[in-house]
Amino acid sequence: MSAAERSSLLDAPTIARALERMAREIVELAGGTDRLILIGIQRRGVELADRIGALIRRSHGADVPRGALDITLYRDDLNEIGPRPVIGETRLPRDLDGKIVVIVDDVLFTGRTVRAALDQLADFGRPARIALAVLIDRGGRELPVQADIVGQRVPARSGDRVDVLLQEVDGGDAVELVRSGAP
Repeated sequence: MSAAERSSLLDAPTIARALERMAREIVELAGGTDRLILIGIQRRGVELADRIGALIRRSHGADVPRGALDITLYRDDLNEIGPRPVIGETRLPRDLDGKIVVIVDDVLFTGRTVRAALDQLADFGRPARIALAVLIDRGGRELPVQADIVGQRVPARSGDRVDVLLQEVDGGDAVELVRSGAP
């Protein structure tokens, strides 16, 4: 088997343009900013939600409430993680009832992370609508989940990995495709 191949899919300016477009589409989907809440999935979804929130504030003058979900305890493979999973912060605005919640994540693959996020949100209220915005949709769904707003669609094989690197976490912005050695 040959070594994994890494190739660049998006650079920092392309990511910035995708996020600007996503911010416009989110406001349009929500019919404005009055009832809009952005909730990022830990890890990089939180940073993306913060960036989108800043773009909405700049273009619409509205400070959209934001939150963070750590879906670890809602995963359907929790028993495979081990006896002591690392659990991050879940922080949500006070009231989700009647709001338009947009879940933000970096990569949509199987749909299982989104399912876990929906399960967790149900414990905190009943939004009028829940939408999904992802920077990358790589295909390969195992569950009937689709994003409402997508920055970029990237066809990837099942053994491949799509890495989203962000300045806040990784020291720079990029999206890379890591192809497995198998054809």
